[in-house]
Amino acid sequence: MLKSTKLILIALFLSIAIFSCSNEEVNIPEAIVESTEYWEQLNVSYGNDPEQIYDIYLPEDRTMDTKVIILVHGGGWTSGDKNDMNGFKDIIRQDLPDYVIVNINYRLADEDNHAYPMQINDITAVIDHLKTNGSDYIISDDFGFIGISAGAHLSMLWSYAFDTNNDIGMVCSIVGPTNFTDPAYLNNVDPEVQMLIDALGLDASTSFLEEISPLHQVTASAPPSILFYGGTDPLVPTTQGTALDEKLTTLDVTHQFTLYPNEGHGWVGLNLMDTWNKLKVFISIHL
Repeated sequence: MLKSTKLILIALFLSIAIFSCSNEEVNIPEAIVESTEYWEQLNVSYGNDPEQIYDIYLPEDRTMDTKVIILVHGGGWTSGDKNDMNGFKDIIRQDLPDYVIVNINYRLADEDNHAYPMQINDITAVIDHLKTNGSDYIISDDFGFIGISAGAHLSMLWSYAFDTNNDIGMVCSIVGPTNFTDPAYLNNVDPEVQMLIDALGLDASTSFLEEISPLHQVTASAPPSILFYGGTDPLVPTTQGTALDEKLTTLDVTHQFTLYPNEGHGWVGLNLMDTWNKLKVFISIHL
């Protein structure tokens, strides 16, 4: 069992950089199977765009109190796919089998379509779609996020600034950007980093940068948050994690922060197992 778990965990973080293709789009069936049975469906449409789809995995013996974990892939807001999160899906099904899993795609940014607010609107559409169809799925309105990199940024920003109905029970950021007014970003000379930042929008004003920064949007009513960062990450400076950790402490928001000093933008091995063990417990307590 330990060996199989380790393989799943390794696949989980390799998925940060490996992008796969989605299957053919389908819609929700007219009749959902009985709640006593396991049920899954891939590429459920939640909008008119082909990229607005999700996979859903419903556990057996679920009720209207069954909680939902939403997976949000990375890719610098311009690339990536929900299949990149299949490692997470597999280990959640193995270790937390009583949770619903929703693995989402969202519209990717390009030269004509900036990430913000487009991708935040897509997350809103996913939440609304799940709530509208909750009685068919037999699931609750209690959601948690696990996001990686750009997906972690979107998960935090939505949870801190757009969750007007308090639907989010917890949010996890794995190497997610939190503060675009950080001097490490404002003064960067790395064209790759700047290209990623530019994907969010062309407005370089302080007010806009604060608007898209979870650090500047978080309040004392934020959901419990668990954060994981690497000390040698070339894309997300350590200050992105430490500053949010300090802000959450000041606001007295329930949270955990882990920094792996020698890791970069993702990791494997014992640190990866540590990440999952901490996240598994956090989900079990707060969602």
